[in-house]
Amino acid sequence: MPTDEELIGLVAEGDQRALEDLLHRYERPLTGFIARQTGDRDVEDLYQETWMRVVRHASRFERSKRFSTWMFQIAVNLCRDWHRRRPPDPTPASDPGGATDLGRAEAGLDATRLLAELPEQQREVVVLRYYYDLSEDDMASILGCPKGTVKSRLHHALARLGARVRREAR
Repeated sequence: MPTDEELIGLVAEGDQRALEDLLHRYERPLTGFIARQTGDRDVEDLYQETWMRVVRHASRFERSKRFSTWMFQIAVNLCRDWHRRRPPDPTPASDPGGATDLGRAEAGLDATRLLAELPEQQREVVVLRYYYDLSEDDMASILGCPKGTVKSRLHHALARLGARVRREAR
């Protein structure tokens, strides 16, 4: 079975089968990553744009690097651009009298909502670390920042999430 790096080399040469193999290998991880970054909005468009850029720039891929890191870097940049272009969704009005304690507890455990409330850079590190189990070195490479910055963002994200969960538990 060819490696991802071998397949992207074949894609650069125009091999359609190699592209299909990569698409199959990364469909779920890439779709899930984009969905978590965008709150399930515009996932298909960003997924397709990621692959268009992978194909368009396949000849520029450095074989000494990992393909998955390079591909996720493209997806991260597209998601960042998407966040800059898209206005935030309005926050739904709360129902002060109608929500039950159980409803509030369930809302407090909604990981998608909690992730969406994090600043973009903090959300990126949480998703890469806890949904994709990437190392700090890999995250630094994908995000284009030093390892110390990754650690700091992760620390602040977890502190923010912990504070939010504690507030909602009251």
